Amino acid sequence: MDNITHTLTGIMLARAGLDRYTPRAVWILALAANAPDVDVVSAFGGSLNYLHYHRHLTHSLVALPVLALLCVLVVRAASRKPVKWLGAYWIAFIGVASHLLLDLTNVYGVRLLLPFSGRWFRLDITSVIDFWIWGALLVAWLGPMLSRLVNAEIGAAGPGRGGGARRGFAICALVFLVFYDGGRYVAHARVLEMLDSRIYSGASPLRVAAFPNENPLDWTGLVETFDGFSYQDVELLGEFDPTTGRMFYRPEPSPAIQAAERDPVFQQYLRFAQFPYWQLTPTDDPEGATRVEAMDLRFGNPQSPGFVCTAIVDAHGRVVRAWFQFGRPRGR
Repeated sequence: MDNITHTLTGIMLARAGLDRYTPRAVWILALAANAPDVDVVSAFGGSLNYLHYHRHLTHSLVALPVLALLCVLVVRAASRKPVKWLGAYWIAFIGVASHLLLDLTNVYGVRLLLPFSGRWFRLDITSVIDFWIWGALLVAWLGPMLSRLVNAEIGAAGPGRGGGARRGFAICALVFLVFYDGGRYVAHARVLEMLDSRIYSGASPLRVAAFPNENPLDWTGLVETFDGFSYQDVELLGEFDPTTGRMFYRPEPSPAIQAAERDPVFQQYLRFAQFPYWQLTPTDDPEGATRVEAMDLRFGNPQSPGFVCTAIVDAHGRVVRAWFQFGRPRGR
């Protein structure tokens, strides 16, 4: 998830009751809820380096207790004030765990078992930025402030009410988050059943996936068949017609694709991509060469691509150059 969501979740955890375990709990939880994203520094090494190290070891279960301790040490050193070490470590552990759980829900996924396994885990139920979650967390964050203003205007404010309102709003936001993700999980499972039970251009599905849209009742379905991939718009409350989807056919086997697959850039990219779709385009730079592109269909399609790896393969089957980028392909 995005860092606004992580930060507000940490603040809500503190307000919901974890702030009683140690002084400066809000700072500890806000930092811990963002700590795994320290791997953003890998972006300085370029797009491919970032793809490899983003959600890498810092998003694993092995790193969880280490990051929790580091967050407590940072807040203690920065504030120069004492903390209750056991309580501070406990809530920091919860904060880091909240980050992993939130990232687990979206399409990108996490590698929880590093360094022992590079397997990706993902639920595909929320987008990296989910405006429903934003709304709930922002209301819970600002609600107590607005409540105090209203009470001050009508003269109803009393001692202790501010803390109670903050806790109440925070608990409501966290409960909403649990039920919202639970509802998304159930809806996602239903969409997968719908996709898997149909025929697409005369072929049965080999794999199906469903990705969230802004509306929790509308999903983007992806169906892999022997011939290619079918994109489907699925409305849970409507009739599903698989013939209305967009079909993207696989290219014929090509030495250019085989050459690209052997390139180190592509090998690293293909360890990440879950639904790679290949495209071949002739190019005159150099003469007789072929432009080979592989895009992960979780993050776009041939009409609106994202997460694309590109290689220029010459007429002799040699990769002249290869690169990865997150957005629309461009020449190099």
